[in-house]
Amino acid sequence: QVQLVESGGGLVQAGESLRLSCAASGRTFSSSAMGWFRQAPGKEREFVARISWSGSYTYYADSLKGRFTISRDNAKNTVYLQMNSLKPEDTAVYYCNAHPFLRVITIMDPGPYWGQGTQVTVSS
Repeated sequence: QVQLVESGGGLVQAGESLRLSCAASGRTFSSSAMGWFRQAPGKEREFVARISWSGSYTYYADSLKGRFTISRDNAKNTVYLQMNSLKPEDTAVYYCNAHPFLRVITIMDPGPYWGQGTQVTVSS
């Protein structure tokens, strides 16, 4: 079991940055590939980024490469999503996701554990 709590969302203007955090608890966190997904109003939830259990490998949605960076600190049981040059189309609820024992991080299917989500709103 993994419990996830996101924070760091808010209202920003286009071009600004935000860093989301996901605090995890549970025995399998350090063995879990962690990811971020987002869901905009009226749209399906979509993959944003994933990081391997060790932090050595990352994978991003093609449209977000270069602007978003995922990282993790296993000593703090925390995953981060640094979002730069934000655009109004990045407005969404952002969800942290855990996929225990996943080794192929280019698989974009979510794992079974979700946080409650944090709202990011980017004004133009």
